[in-house]
Amino acid sequence: MKKLIIPFLSLFLAIGSFQVQAQKWTNLFDGKTFKGFKQLNGQAKYEVKDGVMVGTTVANTPNSFMATEQEYGDFILEFDVKVDNKMNSGVQFRSLSIPEYQNGRVHGYQAEIDPSTRGWSGGIYDESRRGWLAQNELKPEAKKAFKLGDVWNHYRIEAIGSTIRTWINDVPVTYLVDDMTEKGFIAFQVHAIYGEMKPGMQVMWKNIRIQTGKEMQPRPLDKNVVVDNYMLNNLSPQEQAQGFRLLFNGKDLTGFRSAFKTTAPPSVWTVEDGTLHVNSSGGKESGNGGDILTNDKFSAFELTFDFKLTEGANSGVKYFVNESYNSGMSAIGLEYQVLDDAKHPDAKLGTVGNRTLASLYDIIPSNKIDGRFQKKIGEWNQGRIIVYPNNIVQHWLNGFKVIEYERKSNIFKVLVAHSKHKVWDGFGAQDSGPILFQEHGDSVFYKNIKIREIK
Repeated sequence: MKKLIIPFLSLFLAIGSFQVQAQKWTNLFDGKTFKGFKQLNGQAKYEVKDGVMVGTTVANTPNSFMATEQEYGDFILEFDVKVDNKMNSGVQFRSLSIPEYQNGRVHGYQAEIDPSTRGWSGGIYDESRRGWLAQNELKPEAKKAFKLGDVWNHYRIEAIGSTIRTWINDVPVTYLVDDMTEKGFIAFQVHAIYGEMKPGMQVMWKNIRIQTGKEMQPRPLDKNVVVDNYMLNNLSPQEQAQGFRLLFNGKDLTGFRSAFKTTAPPSVWTVEDGTLHVNSSGGKESGNGGDILTNDKFSAFELTFDFKLTEGANSGVKYFVNESYNSGMSAIGLEYQVLDDAKHPDAKLGTVGNRTLASLYDIIPSNKIDGRFQKKIGEWNQGRIIVYPNNIVQHWLNGFKVIEYERKSNIFKVLVAHSKHKVWDGFGAQDSGPILFQEHGDSVFYKNIKIREIK
């Protein structure tokens, strides 16, 4: 008898555990009506069919949203979605519609539903505000997570504090850190017709459920997911787990020195409201104290930095810097070009644009990215330099890879031989070197400077 009791007891406990787990979810949509929802902005058609929320495109109307009447701050949301593969959609959260903002236009975070080969589903778009905050170009597994065709895809969104995470079909997609909006409604979007879209296309949602408060059970970290962190000089738990550290602490220039010297950085470099500012000094390269370098040297690494140009400005971020070269001006190294392409004359020099923004200066031109991701002068851009142990090097700009090359390769040596760097023996080939921020006489700002070493 005891042998029978133990299995039944185990089964009873398992069922009880499952019921407790199930009770932690609340249905956001009852599957019968739109009770607790209201439609905003556009006039797309919303219906309930067989327990499913169905949105249908309608001509000559803007983006439409079926929004919760209740606002949510911290939550975990799950839902299944099926969408026509020729359309676009998304789910808003922590979103707002207020009269003083564009006459009530819906704005806020959106988890992208992108049934296309570009694979940006699960990324975060800031609807009617800042645009893309996190897309998937750096995330090959995330790009493949959304299944195309007449199939259901399962989404999970965790918004807890300033951390926003998404999964599709249990594949981690986004880890966003941002605090612009702490609370707002959740809404299901039917996009306005554009491109290949036409009236009558449908997007469907079901099994929409939510956790809030003490009932939330967030998933553990997956340290392989790329972090998009918009907080000033902040390291998220995910970034710390990945081995990132701040190169610039946002308070002073600890860890930096003047180029060619062991002394403190020159006065042209100042710290202002958490940003690193190289002040204007008439546009002359290294004319007012010169560059600053890290005390530490790096070999294989991933470096991220945000930069803001003023009109006509020039600067750069250099790596594998070799101070034994007597340049008489800026210290010599491989350079991620930081430049106002439209207003600075250097953009038109060199060969086929190899002195433009994000290029490997005077060696390899950057591939220009989608215009939507090219920030205006005076706005913040994000640069990323990745150097792998096998000497593959990548330049990224605002989430897009714009250059890839192999350091020390024969092709690299040929390119160097046709550049202004040909006079430096062994240019760019040393095993390690400091990171340099260039003083070129123009006003440029940097922040969120982070690095991790790659083993």
